[in-house]
Amino acid sequence: MKILSPAQRSALRARGHALSPLVRVAAKGLSPSVLAEIDRCLASHELLKIRLFDADREAREAMLGEICAALDASPVQHIGKLLLIWRERPQPVAAAAAPPPPRRRGAPRLTKKLQAEVAGRRAGAAPGKAPSRPPSKPRKAAPTRRT
Repeated sequence: MKILSPAQRSALRARGHALSPLVRVAAKGLSPSVLAEIDRCLASHELLKIRLFDADREAREAMLGEICAALDASPVQHIGKLLLIWRERPQPVAAAAAPPPPRRRGAPRLTKKLQAEVAGRRAGAAPGKAPSRPPSKPRKAAPTRRT
């Protein structure tokens, strides 16, 4: 469990204010499946708000300590039945320099009809129809001469 400085704790509390609780612990308490769910949420979100039901203050403090000890998380805030915990997201391991996948050779070519259909779809025309031209402006009639 990492000890947070007051400045870090304050910044995390500010970030956590707008969060809604992702995990709710009910009357059955902390089961292994609840701890696994908290672990998954911490892995993806880093900062997690938990709501506890049906527990007094001492029991909630004990649950907070148990969660942080089991998952190597840091407690940020405990207000009423809400807990805010944080665990730094592990850095992804860079993949070894793997060779790029082989290119496919001999891919089928599109016929002219299919090329026109694909171009029409990209232009927003209905499938199966070639793109139509925009309507042209009507020509002005030439003035007639009266003699």
